[in-house]
Amino acid sequence: MGNLKGIEQTVNYGVALNKEKQLEKLLGNFKKVTVAFSGGTDSSYLLGKALQVLGSENVQAVTLKSALNPHQEVEEAASFALKLGARHRIINIDFTAVPEFKDNTSERCYYCKRTFFSRIIKVSRGKGFHVVIDGSNADDINDHRPGMQAAEEMAIRSPLLEVSMGKEEIRCLSKQNDFSTWNKPSAACLASRIPYGEEVTLEKLQKVAAAEYFLRGLGLINDLRVRCHGNIARIEVNGCDLEVVITYRKEIDATLQRIGFTYVTLDLHGFESGSMNR
Repeated sequence: MGNLKGIEQTVNYGVALNKEKQLEKLLGNFKKVTVAFSGGTDSSYLLGKALQVLGSENVQAVTLKSALNPHQEVEEAASFALKLGARHRIINIDFTAVPEFKDNTSERCYYCKRTFFSRIIKVSRGKGFHVVIDGSNADDINDHRPGMQAAEEMAIRSPLLEVSMGKEEIRCLSKQNDFSTWNKPSAACLASRIPYGEEVTLEKLQKVAAAEYFLRGLGLINDLRVRCHGNIARIEVNGCDLEVVITYRKEIDATLQRIGFTYVTLDLHGFESGSMNR
């Protein structure tokens, strides 16, 4: 999770403001847009800026509801959109019915994004929203993200990436714009907790969601993941949260076993976004 003091020390605010001006100009050229809106820091900032530039009548947000994202995230997205006065639509997709996704190859994210973007385009163009934008940013190009290929193929625009805006700049600018999401922990779809080659099932996704929800309830507000390796849960947390996990180790072990894991482990390497791509 972002720490404002630490972010301000690493971000050149003048450069970030210049990028924001470029972003505003780019958004102004779109006229009417649909924002692929997860409720995370990036897409929330993008939605907020789109509303500032284009007005609520020219912007709609579309959020995915599926087993891939905890219901709390959908609720938080809806709350943020309501606070901003954005028109907001939630669409349901069962990704476990998509064979290429369920097989869980290293290209899983590609098929996920193609399915999602296809639905967004379908619900957008009939209402005159011919441009669909997402929250991909400049830091995303440093990881294995097949979904970005799907976005490119389907003409989805990524304004934050196009103006070379990175994650820390987005957090800093979100704070300056008084967006409450500026310091939200990073999130990724729950399928990213399952190693490539292992079939993605509803049961595995529900186990991961329940385990992470329990850990959040212990006060872990920073980035965390529960990776599902068959019957083994591998917990990743930031270094500052290791002590909390150790303190509650018995409760965590007992609860995750009730959820369905046989073994519960703590990864000493700590939290690493995209660690399954090693």
